[in-house]
Formats: sequence, C-alpha cells, structure tokens
Amino acid sequence: MPELPEVETVVSYLRPHLEERIIIGFNAHWPRVTAPALPEDFARQVTDRTIGAVQRRGKYIILDLDRGNIHLHLRMTGRLLVLSPSEADRQSHITAEFDLSDSRRLVFRDMRKFGRVGYLDDLAPLEARLGPEPLSPQFTPRVFHRLLQGRQRRIKPLLLDQSFIAGLGNIYVDEALFLARIHPETPASRLTFARTKVLHRAIQDILMESIQHSGTTIINFQYGEGNTGRFREKLRVFRREEQPCSVCGTPLVKIRVAQRGTYLCPACQLP
Repeated sequence: MPELPEVETVVSYLRPHLEERIIIGFNAHWPRVTAPALPEDFARQVTDRTIGAVQRRGKYIILDLDRGNIHLHLRMTGRLLVLSPSEADRQSHITAEFDLSDSRRLVFRDMRKFGRVGYLDDLAPLEARLGPEPLSPQFTPRVFHRLLQGRQRRIKPLLLDQSFIAGLGNIYVDEALFLARIHPETPASRLTFARTKVLHRAIQDILMESIQHSGTTIINFQYGEGNTGRFREKLRVFRREEQPCSVCGTPLVKIRVAQRGTYLCPACQLP
C-alpha cells in the first residue's frame, strides 16, 4: 500500500493538472468505488464544483472543492491519471472517472478494486480518525514523547496505527526503527526522551529522503505516465534479509511483528 512519500508524490503530480479545474461529470465503472455512498449521490455532490488545493492527509489524497472535499485512498493498486478522452478510453481496470473542464479526465485505475473515493462537507470526520502528520512543524520530539507515554503497545504496531501517527506504513517504520537502532518489539513506554528524539529524527529523515526520490516502488506503485519511485535502491533493511547490515555487517533478518513481515539488524537493534 502506498505510504506517505508515495501519496505525496502522487499529489505533486496531480496539482498542476487539477487545481482550478471544474468537475463537470463523474462516472463509476465499479459501483462500490464510492461505498458506502451510491455513485449517483457522489456525482451530485461533486459535479460543477471547482477544485482548489490538492493536498495529502496521511495516506489520503484530498481535493478541496469550492464546497466540500473529495478524499481518495489508493489502497493496494490504485493509480490516478489525468488523460485526454482518447487516452482514457485505452485504459484498463478503471473504477472511476472525473470529467474535467479542460476536456481531460481524472482516471482512477485499480486492478484489485480496493481503492475508494468519497465526499465530505468538511474534513472533521476524517481528521478524527487520523493522528498527527509526522512532517508537520507541530509534530515535535516533545509532542511525540508525550504521545508515547503510558503506551504499552510495541513500537512498530503503534507507529503503523494511523490514529496514532498518519502516513507511516511497513516500509518506513522498519527503515526508521533501523536508523534509530530500536527493536520493533520494544514497548513504546520504554523509550526515553533521548531515544524518542532519535526516532523522531529518523522518521522525518527517512520520509523526506524517500519523497526526494519519488517514493518506493516494490511491486505496484506508479504515478503519472508509468513513473516509478526510486527509493528502493536506498532501503537499508526492508526486504534485505540475509544481506549484511550497512552498519555492522551482521546478516539482516526477517521476523513477524503484529502479523507483519518486519526487517531488522539483530545486532544493531537489540530487544
């Protein structure tokens, strides 16, 4: 599933194509793409609305309209493309299309059909489900440490919880924990403020580095006209089991934490 850097990359691609365009029509090729709303209800809510800012919140893509907001989640295989009608007609696995005022279409391709689009009059219900943005100026080391206090959950599943921090997923949690030399099964409450500062810096550094490389493509992630993320070559631990640790040379290992494949160095990241 695309994580924060991949979604940010998609948002950067979409902005120049969508901002200030008017949605003049909507067509659901797969009726559950707007679930729980009906496609015809969603179409009434978004048609003739002007798209203002295109932004990201956690793993969601947000289209701010002149009234209300569209939120989109790519899930496993979703892709968003802005195409001419003739180009759009040649696409496969389309679940939804938005007709735009510049005669192009915003096409939602999704082979596995897990992706969703929705409408909200305001973003309060979405905000209530999401934790702070890890790259926000408000997400300081002290705020992070305060959030960790009293948490008995292991640090990896806690960081994966979107209601705790928004946008992190399996790749970047493993990478950040490796940079911070923290074992993924460490109880969150055991992290001192000093270790929290190191983890905070690791999270922000790994996310910014990935954004600079347009995210990570492991299997499915693409943006624009078939572009892929370039950060895979920079990964330190993720999917590198049995390869030597870049710090100490110990072979990396794969374990399972909260039913998720988890990569670490057994020497650098002691329990």
